[in-house]
Amino acid sequence: MVANLPSIKEQSQRVPPLENGDRLTHAEFERRYEASPSIKHAELIEGVVYMSAALRLENHARPHADLMAWLGLYRMFTAGVKVADNPTLRLDRSNNPQPDGAMYIEPALGGQVFVSQDDYLEGAPELIVEVAASSAAYDLGDKKTAYLRNGVQEYIVWQIYENRLDWFVIEDDEYVSLLPDGNGVMRSRRFPSLWLAVEAMLAEDMAQVGQIAQQGIASTGHQAFVQASADVRQGGE
Repeated sequence: MVANLPSIKEQSQRVPPLENGDRLTHAEFERRYEASPSIKHAELIEGVVYMSAALRLENHARPHADLMAWLGLYRMFTAGVKVADNPTLRLDRSNNPQPDGAMYIEPALGGQVFVSQDDYLEGAPELIVEVAASSAAYDLGDKKTAYLRNGVQEYIVWQIYENRLDWFVIEDDEYVSLLPDGNGVMRSRRFPSLWLAVEAMLAEDMAQVGQIAQQGIASTGHQAFVQASADVRQGGE
């Protein structure tokens, strides 16, 4: 008895599996990713597929949650600003990253991204955050290069093994490290009064992180930003 073999047409319609290290186009990456619902995290960075292993608690999940809580607090009090957790970005033809978090300004208010008809973010969010196992991770290599080239204005990388957090901002077409002030607080250049108590974040002192963040939110700079966003909205109505 001869087994029923798939026809040539059926074979051609099968979608190849998504594999670590594949070199794919933007369109082929999305085709294979969408056909692999069991895969929860995959990225195309400079044309190469990266797929992460299971995420450990202390090396990723917990710091990721703390960063998102900090961004979420700012989002609560800042109309016109959105936060996304693990979004797949259509950055350019060779890059579909899936950062740990992103914060962006609504397009109507001058933001750089828009939401596609099939519900993906396209363009460069103003701020991206990543949790990396170490400074050797590709977050500080090809991914950083792609973010800079596409105009991601601020890029935060929390390096777990080094217990270090870098906040990069664009200056003269290069990423430079944002330095804390005399009180150990980093202050965003793009998002008015987005403040981070760096040492408190690294020490898991979220009460202090929240307190400093709220001080920024209560500042006149933040109030002016929110008012300007409201004026733009009213002008468009």
